[in-house]
Parts: sequence; structure tokens; C-alpha cells
Amino acid sequence: MILPVLLGVLVVAVAATPLLDRGLGRNAGWVLAGVFGTLAAVVGAQGPAVLGRGETLEFFVPWMPTIDVGLHLRLDGTSWLFAMLVLGVGALVMAYSTRYFPPGRRTGFYALMTAFAVAMLGLVLADDVVVMFVFWELTTICSFLLIGLSGESANRPAVRTFILTGLGGLALLAAVVMLMVNAGTSRLSTILAVTDWQASPGWSVAVALLVILAAFTKSAQFPFHYWLPDAMAASTPVSTYLHAATMVKAGIYLLMRFTPVFGDFPLWNVLLIGTGLVTAFIGALFALQRTDLKELLAYSTVSQLGLLVAIIGVGTPYALAAAGVHTLAHALFKASLFMLMGVVDTRNGTRDIRQLPGLWRAMPATATLMTIAALSMAGIPPLLGFVSKEAILDAMLGLPGEPWVGVLVALGAVAASALTFAYSFRMVYGAFGGTPGTAKHGEAGPSYLLAPAVTALSGLVLAFALPVLDPLVDRLVLDTTGTAHESHLALWHGFNLPLLLSAIVIGLGAVLAWQRVAVDRVLDRQLVPVQGTQVFEGAYRGVIAAGVRIGRLTASNAPAPYLAAILLTLGGTAIAVTLGRPEVPAQPEPTTRPTDWLLVALILVAVTAVVVTRSRLAAVALVGVAGFAVALWFLLLGGFDLALTQLLVEILTVVVAVLVLRRLPRTFHPTPRARRLGAGVVAVIMGVAAGLAAFSLTGRREMSPASEYFLRNAEEDTGGTNVVNTILVDFRALDTLGELTVLGVTGLIIIGVLESARLNHGRLPEKVAGFAQNVVFSARENSLIMRTVARGLGPVLALLSLYLLLRGHSAPGGGFIAALVGGAGFALAYLAAPAAARARIRLPYPRLIAAGIAVAGASGILGYLEGSFLRPLHLDIPLPGDGYYHFTTALVFDVGVYLAVIGVLLTALNRLGTEDDIHAEEPLGPWAESTDEDDPDAEDETNDEIDEGTAAEPDLASPKGGRR
Repeated sequence: MILPVLLGVLVVAVAATPLLDRGLGRNAGWVLAGVFGTLAAVVGAQGPAVLGRGETLEFFVPWMPTIDVGLHLRLDGTSWLFAMLVLGVGALVMAYSTRYFPPGRRTGFYALMTAFAVAMLGLVLADDVVVMFVFWELTTICSFLLIGLSGESANRPAVRTFILTGLGGLALLAAVVMLMVNAGTSRLSTILAVTDWQASPGWSVAVALLVILAAFTKSAQFPFHYWLPDAMAASTPVSTYLHAATMVKAGIYLLMRFTPVFGDFPLWNVLLIGTGLVTAFIGALFALQRTDLKELLAYSTVSQLGLLVAIIGVGTPYALAAAGVHTLAHALFKASLFMLMGVVDTRNGTRDIRQLPGLWRAMPATATLMTIAALSMAGIPPLLGFVSKEAILDAMLGLPGEPWVGVLVALGAVAASALTFAYSFRMVYGAFGGTPGTAKHGEAGPSYLLAPAVTALSGLVLAFALPVLDPLVDRLVLDTTGTAHESHLALWHGFNLPLLLSAIVIGLGAVLAWQRVAVDRVLDRQLVPVQGTQVFEGAYRGVIAAGVRIGRLTASNAPAPYLAAILLTLGGTAIAVTLGRPEVPAQPEPTTRPTDWLLVALILVAVTAVVVTRSRLAAVALVGVAGFAVALWFLLLGGFDLALTQLLVEILTVVVAVLVLRRLPRTFHPTPRARRLGAGVVAVIMGVAAGLAAFSLTGRREMSPASEYFLRNAEEDTGGTNVVNTILVDFRALDTLGELTVLGVTGLIIIGVLESARLNHGRLPEKVAGFAQNVVFSARENSLIMRTVARGLGPVLALLSLYLLLRGHSAPGGGFIAALVGGAGFALAYLAAPAAARARIRLPYPRLIAAGIAVAGASGILGYLEGSFLRPLHLDIPLPGDGYYHFTTALVFDVGVYLAVIGVLLTALNRLGTEDDIHAEEPLGPWAESTDEDDPDAEDETNDEIDEGTAAEPDLASPKGGRR
């Protein structure tokens, strides 16, 4: 149970960040650092079992059992290493953030950083490819949001990063689907163990390419390397944690996981080694061009990630051991350098080495720590970076195949490493070397330097305690190659070829540092004709332009052409399929009654009247008549649930439609004859199609297997006898939850559209205003009878609504119908109000929508107690006597449906029907200033003033951003 606890504690920490931030401000980071550190200690405590004894911790909870998808968590050597980096570095970055940011609240930052830790930890622990993909995408989303927190200037970098890494996520999704279909399971360890990769080389190569694409986009490999420097628009703690130590390691982790199966594929080896070395070289070269410390570090990260990808591509056990050690070394020295760069920036107000004075006297501790970390990155003994670099060079020399190939690859790594030495010197000397000047501030405080000191000194300490890393490296090699390995990490292995290559690296790097002026002169130019961001923006604009050109072929602001095309396609297909049947089975008994033809006649009259009328209000009423006739038809056929739903929907649709009609002219505008003819053709085709379908299906088919299953098993499986409701909240609750989410989003869209388009604050055109005045005047004149009815009927509708909610599982009712009844009560209260200003129902309808979706989702989480999401729990509650009440969490789900539907209905009534939307600025009659004698407690509302004949401009100083 230790694995879900790790994720659960972090999820709780995410939820607690608002409270922590409210009470502690930026110092909330200390609490979160404690949480991260404690969890890191818990993971570290599993080291003896996982690394020493070779054990593997596992946890499983089913999620979608029918397709064998579940929350499979697995802690082996590889995931142990990455989990320690996520939690350990995360703890230090959280502590660092408490002093990096000025005093104040940082709720969004701390919440998103902790959410990212959840995503990254879930990714490295996931043993299910679907779960892994979900966490993979969550890291992308968190990165996008964290970059965007830095302000408007970070918007485009955030978008570019999101789109590029999101495309890599789509590649991973395709690989996940292919793996699941082929293996018949989503369990990652099973897929890697049982799949016969050599049997289908074409399929295997396709999966390998998709995995490589996903990893290259996430780990910033050429030609996708540009997003990482672009993402440096984020704050330094974000860059440290996401874009240096953890998120970019997700691609490294993915490549390590799939090395056991793809390590023998030449395509895998060539792509990883070739792309990795190219990335390492160009990243180092670009770093040497930079004068901004953060940009320099960004390109250095690209270079180091390229080196990691290249050594993973070598694929031998020793190469994977070197990759594991360098992953750890890189996280330590790169986290240190980013945090120390932030210290220099905040203390001096600039990161530009051309403007920084020699800070070594003013900031000796910062200078010392940055020098230690930079020496580790440059591969100088006695630091962990030297050990990992020497191991990488040694492993490349041992590349399987022709000896000259290994030498050539190693020489490529030597060239990139020499440039690494040069830009490491450039960074340290640029910030701290030269003639000391007058620094704006002195040395940072101990609490500010604590985190970078830990990571920088860890690289030094571990270099003298290398035997403690041997079990980790051995287990990591076993996980990633399937081969047992005995590591003997040491600072000194004697005089050998790797040591000679390390000496060459240091010598070449020293020469480049010595001749830095000449090097700067050579590199002071554009090395490539275009930049990655320019390529992205060009492609982005091209895609948008192509979409616009294609859209113009059928572009129209009116929905009629699109609807006509869709309806004609559906209708024509239905007619062709129906007429194409060889014969229509005879119906066993008559399926019509005289009452059916009466209802058909009523519907026909209503529809005909809709076609010929010019009045919008009359058209709405006539459509309602047709809907009521259909509801009555459902009732006569025995579908009480359908009839009640149809009736309530018709009532509420008419109410909402009338509110919308107040903004439109009283009559329809004249329509050209050709358009009327076209609409008539479409209508006839659809009518014929519907008639033929009804004729072909009614009474001529047996009950489907699905219907038989639901009727036979509903009561036994769910405890409910209302089969319709059990399907909605038991059997297919996930579908209902999705539909509920769409409904909630619709309500929020209503709010957003009316606010952003200022449709709720404008003045109606003169002709429409006259119509609105007449409608409102008539409503107020006749409100006495309506108010009297509402006072008696309102409580009845409320009680009926609750009654239908509670009985829906075993009788006609349920959350949707109950909400419609409750909505009808609110609509009645709205219509009974003497003025629109007093009709406003002052309930927090956006919160009701959110609460409904949250309650429905929470009831699904309870299902995990029975082993699956949204599985209803059942409990028989004894009643006085011998009876009992059968309670099921499906009722809780229905409550969520009820709240969300009520929230959407209230949104429509409040946003479309309030007085300030069309005529608040001018009285509509002598009653406009009067008070309602029957409602002495009603609140008076003051109308805002606007210029005559113009819509009001939003008040940007207002907390709500507009006139309310």
C-alpha cells in the first residue's frame, strides 16, 4: 500500500495549497518541502528491499476491467531512481521557492508544482500503459500552465511547448493502442515480457518510432530541441524542477523502459545515438553563444539530454549503467546551477554576463557552489559528473559492431564534452570572474542557498561514496537490459583509454576557455538560417491559413447550409437503406389505434401552422404544441418516463425560447423563395426517411440482446426496477458522467458568451425594444394570478422534485426528471415575478453545476471500494417493522445529475431573463418605479446609466470586469 499512499499524500497536498498559502504565503513552500522530503525518505527506505534484495513493490486497483486497464503501480530500480529525483529535487525546489519569490500568496504556483509532482511520480510508477499515458499528458498540461503563470510574455512559449509536447503525447497514445491490441493487456511489464517483437518487425519498428518521437519531443532532442530554451520564460523554480531535473527526464525514462525490447533493433540504436550526439553538439554550441545565464543553462540542458539519449542508444549493460549514473549527476548539478542562477538574478537584477560585475567577492558562497556544480557538469574530478562522463565514454568505446564505430561515436561525445567544459567556464567566469564591481546586493541568506548547496555538495560527496550507488546501478541495468551486472564505480580505474579521452576533453575545453575572445568572435553570427520557434510559428500560421482556405469553400455564418448537408446525407442514407431491404417482415398484430391518428393530425396541424406563421412567438408556441402531442403519445404507449421528460423539456424550452425571443424582432424576416423551396425539400426528405424507418421497424423486430440483458439483470445487479434509470446511473454511468460534464460546460459557456459578447448588457434595437416592452408590460399586468398560483404550486413542485429523485431507482423518476420538475418550479417563480429584476433567483448556479459534476465523480470514486470506478455500493437500511430501505450510491450519482441540471436551468433563467440585459436603462411604463405590494421584502435595484443610444463599455476597474 506504500505506492498509492505516495500519490494520495501529494494529491491531498495539492488540495491543501490554498489553505497553506492563505495562512503562510510564500512560506507554504516549507510545508510542501517537508511533505516532499518525507515522501522521499519513505521511497528511500524501500532501497534495501528494491535495490539490495531485488524485490519489486506492486499495487493494483481495477479501473476498466473489461479492457484490463487498472491502476497498476510498480516500484523497481528504475522507477526508484526517478521517484527519488522527483521527490528529492521537488523538496529542495519548494524550499528554494520560499525565498525566490517576494512575499505574497503563490497558490497557483504551489498547487501546479505539486500537481506536476503527482503527474511525474505517477508516470514513473505506472505499470499500465494507459495510466502511464494519462500521467504523461498531465505533465504536459502542468508545464503549460506553469509557464503561462509568468505573464503575458510567456503565453506564446507556453503554447508552443504545449503543442509540441502534446504532439509527442499523441505519438505515445498511438503506441499504447498498438501495444494493447497486440498484447491483449495494458500491463507494461507483461507487454515487454510476452510480446514477440521479432515476429512482426514492421509493427515493432512502427511502435519503436512512435516511442522515439514521444521521447524526443519531451526530452528536447533535435529537431524539437528549441522548445526547452523557449520554455525558459517560466520562473526559475519552474525551470529548475520541470525543464532541468524532472519533466525532461520523462523521455529518458521512457527510452530506458523500452530498451529491453528495442535495444537490439538497429533503427533504435542508430536514431538514438545519431540524434543524441547531434543534439549534444548543437546544444553545447548554442550555449557558447549565449550571454543570458538562463538561456545558456537551457541549451546546456539540451546538450546533456542528448548525451543521455546517445548512451541509451548504445544499449549495452555498461552503457545503461552509465546512463543511470549520469541521470543522477545531471539532476544534481543542473538543479544547482538553475537555482544559483536565480540567486544571481534576484540579487543583481540581471542575468546577462556582459552586465554582471565580478561577483566572487560580493557573493563568495554562491560563487563557490556554482563552481562546484559547473565542474561536475564539465566532467572534472573529483565530482560525480566526472565519473558519469568517463563511464559514458568507456561505454561508447564498447559499442557492439566494428571497433571504429565505437571510436567514432566516442569522439563525437568528446567534441560535445569539450564544448561543455567551455560553456561551463563561460558561465562561471561571466558571472563571478573579472574585475569586481559594485554589486547591487551582497550574498544571499542561508535559507536561500540551502537547496542549491545540498544538490551541489551531493555531487561532491557521492563521488567519494560511489559504492553506495552500485546496488542502484546493478538493479537499473537488470530492469533495462534483463542482464545481471556488477558495477564497481570508482573515481580512479587506472590509466586507460577513457581516462585519456577525459584528459582530451579537459584539454580541448581549456583551450576553448583560454581563447574565449576568439571563440566569441567566431560564434558571433547566426549558425543556422532559421530558429526553431520561427519554424514552429511558420508551420502554425500555415496550418491555420490552410484551414481558413478549406473552410472558405463551404463557409457560411448561417447554420442552415451545414444542417441541410447533414440532414440530406442522413435522410438519403436512411431512405436508401430502407428501400434496399429485400422485404419488410409482416407485423404480427396491428400497431396503430384511432387515438394515434388523432395525435398525428394534431402534430400535422401544429407543424403546418409553424411553417406558415410569421410570428416568432406563435412559432415557439406551436412547436410546443407538437412536443406536447408527442409527450402524450409516449404516455399512451406506456413510456411514462419518456412522456414526463418530453413534457418537462417542452415547458422549459418554451420558457427559455421566449427569453431569447425578447432580443429578436417580433416577426421572421422575409425569406427568398429559393431558400423556402430548399428548406421544404430537406424537410420532405427527412420526413419520408423518418416515416419509412418507423414503418420498417415498428412491430417487425424482436427485442435486442441488450434489452433482454437489462430487463433480466437490472433488479438483481442494481437493486432497482426502473430499467431506464439503472442503465443511466448503474450500467452506463460513465456515459452519463460524460454527458453531465458536457451539460455543465454548456452552462458555463452560456455565462461566458453573454459576458464576453456583452449580450447581457446592451440595449435592444428600437423595434425589438417595443416588442419587449409589450411582453414585459403584459407579464406584469397579469402577474397577480401567476403569483397566486406559484405560491401554492411552487412548494408542491419542490416536494415532487425530491420525491422523483428518491424514487427514481425503482419507479419513474431519477435525477434528470427530478431536476426538470425543480426547474419548472424555478421557471414558474421567474414568470410570476412582477418585474424581471425581481425574478432573479439568487442561487450560485455556477457552483451548483460544479458541485453536481463533483458529486457525481465522487460517487464514482466510492466504487473503488468494490473494485471499479462508478461501481454502485449497496446497503439495506432497516425500517420500523420488517421493512428496509435499499440505499445505493447510484442515488448519490443522481444527486449530482440533479444539481448540475438545476444549475444549468438557473443559468439560462438568470442570464437570459434578468432585467439589466435589455431594458434596465429606461422605464417601460408607469409601473417601472413602483414596488410590489405583495412582496414587501423585495430588493430595489438601481439601474446603471449609459450614454443614450450606445451600449455601456465594461468597467475595467471593476472586480468583475464589467457592468453588473
